Amino acid sequence: MRIQTQGGASHGAQPAGETRLQVLMIGLGGEIFAIEAEAVREIIDPVPATRVAGARAFLPALINVRGNVIPLADLRLRFGMGRQADTADTRIVVVEIEIDGDPVALGIMADKVYEVTEISTAQIQQTPRLGMHWRPEFIRFITKWNDEFVIVPDLEKILN
Repeated sequence: MRIQTQGGASHGAQPAGETRLQVLMIGLGGEIFAIEAEAVREIIDPVPATRVAGARAFLPALINVRGNVIPLADLRLRFGMGRQADTADTRIVVVEIEIDGDPVALGIMADKVYEVTEISTAQIQQTPRLGMHWRPEFIRFITKWNDEFVIVPDLEKILN
């Protein structure tokens, strides 16, 4: 959910033109990612997955979510991280995004789900072209949350 606030001179107001973005913070490997909350449909415990022969490595399986069959994405693999075994914190974040103009539901593996919070555009950092182990076109921007860098991915580009 995008929240636009216009600030004035009053105490506690946001700077004029600052955008606040409501996001769900998730952990993948040793990184923290922020997924726009408006795309999130639900968060579920891991469910049995059916592997699909010949599928892309980062979209290896299908899962059943309330009677709907949806693809399961492992973004760790798309970002060049290693596969990890599920833990007690592992969750599937079910999102709905637009791909080629059509809404598509899919599950995203998360090593940990932290919280829904707001991030500010005032702290946006451009994605460095060097020194990153992921492709810059997969990243919308980087920002700070609780004194840590957070990656805001471009899910549409990642999944195409």
